[in-house]
Amino acid sequence: MALIIRALPAPRQGSRAPSRIHSALVPDQTAMTDSDYSFRFGGIARLYGQRALERFRNAHVCVIGIGGVGSWAAEALARSGVGAITLIDMDDICVSNTNRQIHALQSTVGRNKTDVMAERIKAINPECNVRTEFKFVTEKNVAELLDRGYDFVIDAIDSVRHKCAIIAYCRRNKIKLVTVGGAGGQTDPTRIEACDLSRTYHDPLLAKTRKRLRQEYNFPDNPQRRFGVEAVFSTEQQVYPDAEGEVCQSKPGNMESTRLDCASGFGAATAVTATFGFIAVSRVLKKLQESTGK
Repeated sequence: MALIIRALPAPRQGSRAPSRIHSALVPDQTAMTDSDYSFRFGGIARLYGQRALERFRNAHVCVIGIGGVGSWAAEALARSGVGAITLIDMDDICVSNTNRQIHALQSTVGRNKTDVMAERIKAINPECNVRTEFKFVTEKNVAELLDRGYDFVIDAIDSVRHKCAIIAYCRRNKIKLVTVGGAGGQTDPTRIEACDLSRTYHDPLLAKTRKRLRQEYNFPDNPQRRFGVEAVFSTEQQVYPDAEGEVCQSKPGNMESTRLDCASGFGAATAVTATFGFIAVSRVLKKLQESTGK
């Protein structure tokens, strides 16, 4: 199949055009007409309003971490008609991702997550401009990867150091951001909430993130002051795998990692990780809708 480079669609009247959007290589195809787009995403317009749908169509959202949370966030953005999505990750799909990641199929094992997710997004919405970055975001490249005129960033990674670099850069440069807490070791998606990062509780990942932001990035120490960063977190107490193959309420002394990875760390279930991603996207869509004045 031939490949062409498509630019983003021209902004609709009354919508803010995303700046410095990069083109993406996409399969050769006829551009979607306005009526095609309106029919495909009519259910979104009937929920948020036509003006909001046009805003979504002209929005550029970046998802960092295309795993148990980020893959579902990317899916929800695509199915909400978001016109440009950047996917950032430097990991391949492992068969042990099957329990929590939407792109983890027998046919995709071994491929990199961003490429597989990009193909899925194009199948959902052929008009969507998808850019992939096969990289991890670090303190050294955060400006390079995030200074691209995004309307919103969703941070779905579990490295405290890199999470802090993302949050601090976005806050300093007035880039709208939703950050996501730990999604492992939990079974009850009804316990997931969203609030300012300074107000989260029962989330060890976000507690460590908050502490580091205060120590290294001069975020306010006063507990009464908000960070101005929305966070998705769960109030559920996490459970840990024990040596007998069961679970317990306290962290075993021999547990090497509390991250979500292929061989160790927390267990996780789609019902929870997907809900984290969906709530993050719901916050993005709400803010985009509010920016239209409706």
